[in-house]
Amino acid sequence: MPTPDEKQAFANRLKQALTRSSAKIESPSELALQFNLRHQGEPITPQAAHKWLSGRTMPTTDKLGTLANWLDVPLQWLRFGIPETTAKPRRKPAKKSDLGNMAADETELIMRLRAMPEVRRKLIMDLVQQLSLDGEMWAS
Repeated sequence: MPTPDEKQAFANRLKQALTRSSAKIESPSELALQFNLRHQGEPITPQAAHKWLSGRTMPTTDKLGTLANWLDVPLQWLRFGIPETTAKPRRKPAKKSDLGNMAADETELIMRLRAMPEVRRKLIMDLVQQLSLDGEMWAS
């Protein structure tokens, strides 16, 4: 049986995975609804989702698997906080000659972006898209 510290650590990892996910989950009810759409077994209640998020309980193994698949995180990380043991292949760093005629800061930005793992690149792209939408909204 998980200790209170393990339950709280799981809750923190779950919140982190939800924040990084493209799913915009803002309440236990939304978490329960979205989880139940993906889970083949017994559905959960908003109260169960609240207990997961508050560190009072942890999901069963089958539910952990559904969460890990949905949120695109390793199961062992979600459950235990252990990073994957097999390293994912990283993209090769960009060469300056690949980037054409850009300002030095633009070149550096793109080189750093290309070196990031896929999850981080997606976060940056989402942020840039949101900021450019905000700029368009205020420009008119």
